[in-house]
Amino acid sequence: MTDSIYTARYQRLREILAEARKSKGLSQKALADKLGRIQTFVSKYERGERRLDVVEFLDVAAALNLEPVEVLRKILARGGK
Repeated sequence: MTDSIYTARYQRLREILAEARKSKGLSQKALADKLGRIQTFVSKYERGERRLDVVEFLDVAAALNLEPVEVLRKILARGGK
């Protein structure tokens, strides 16, 4: 089994979250502040240096006003592993 952080699906998750942050006009620092984290937390998961666990994903989605199920649907619609 391939480490999930290197899969196309995980890359798509990172892209979706980064695009959502940027479309809302938030810097990595502003999002990190909303999450009660440091800026490098956002930077590392956006660059693929850090994996988000499911609870962290839910927190990021909430901070970005995203529906987690819709994010997952976008990833699954693309296919791939």
